[in-house]
Amino acid sequence: MSYENKLLQMKKLLGKKTGQKQEKPTFIKPDPPFYSEQWQQAGLKWIENEFGMLFKREVHYSLDYKHGDYRLGELFNALKRWKYEADDHPFAIDEQETIVFFDTETTGLKGAGTHIFLLGFLQFDEEEEQFTLTQYVLSDPSNEVAFLFESKLWQKDATIVSYNGKSFDWPQLQVRWTLNKQHLPPLKTQRQIDLLHSSKRLWKDDLSRMKLTQVEQDKLGFYRKGDIPGHLAPIIYFDAIKSGNAETLMKVLLHNEWDLLSLITLYIHSTNLLFDAISTESATTYTNIGKWFGDLKKQQTSAEILQEVTKHFNAEETGYAHFYLAYELKRVGEVKLAIESFQSALPTITREKKLLAYEQLAILYEHQLKDYEQAMVFSEKGLELLQQISFIKETQLLNKQRNWHKRLGRLDNKMNKNNSNKD
Repeated sequence: MSYENKLLQMKKLLGKKTGQKQEKPTFIKPDPPFYSEQWQQAGLKWIENEFGMLFKREVHYSLDYKHGDYRLGELFNALKRWKYEADDHPFAIDEQETIVFFDTETTGLKGAGTHIFLLGFLQFDEEEEQFTLTQYVLSDPSNEVAFLFESKLWQKDATIVSYNGKSFDWPQLQVRWTLNKQHLPPLKTQRQIDLLHSSKRLWKDDLSRMKLTQVEQDKLGFYRKGDIPGHLAPIIYFDAIKSGNAETLMKVLLHNEWDLLSLITLYIHSTNLLFDAISTESATTYTNIGKWFGDLKKQQTSAEILQEVTKHFNAEETGYAHFYLAYELKRVGEVKLAIESFQSALPTITREKKLLAYEQLAILYEHQLKDYEQAMVFSEKGLELLQQISFIKETQLLNKQRNWHKRLGRLDNKMNKNNSNKD
């Protein structure tokens, strides 16, 4: 046999060896926990599947159910508003999408040893024409596969709406799924809408804290009574599986239930706030809305909102509205109006923003109006203000000083040239 033929035979043998499928690990179903009857008596339903045991709780709400200031059925009016007013906004949801409001409770904040012990889902049931809350409770860590499998997240095609879920809850779920992937179907990728992000956009510099409970009280008209603090939830869960007493654990489920209901009302409130006329919110909030639309390249909408802010609130409250409006006016060539807005902004904005305003005023006077003397005035003010601002690196300060001196030198040359031409 030739050398070439021997190599071909060896290649075939190697191919057969590498092509062999590895056997799936045998799954051993855990024993039921000793407290199964106690937890059922507390109000949980016993669920068993091929991987083990878990508990389940369901609650139903009519469209008229009121949580804080809003009825749950108002969600559908909010969805229609997106359709007709801004369907390309990143927080817009089409009426045809399956929407799942999602929240979890975990035994810690991070690490492979952190388990999710409660998966909460709230969605609209079209057949029953009502909202249904479904909570899955991990019976004990040995039944994690059963718990994750029963969630049906490997089957769902949905838009997941959460509060900090994109950064925390969903990544935690992915970790737990990966650790059990030899027994579970692949987890489906879902569209994520994180209402913490929208809340930061709307209420930056308005709300001191962005915790959901704070947003509920200040914006949604919902006040919790007898709530369990979130940081106690892991302790309560471990105590429940140790003692078998689920009485306090049910309060954790109530905490999770309120979180989920607030997600619906927060989505309704945020949507209305983006499209309603200026009313009860602060100048800061409406300025944030105008800036948000500007960041999304919806400049006309942004300018209209910011102009309304400058009309409805006093000068002390509208500095930032003038500041962002000035950029929109500059973009469309309204030079004099842009200058007026930048100057109106100066008394009440931060030093960092004031420095940017001086720079823009210098640019507009130099390049658009050819008024080099005024450009020089604002450049000198900018350089003077620069010394009062702290920078992370010395090189950053030096670069900015260099740029301001360069501008001043250029303006000085232009002014000298103009004077020479006059002579």
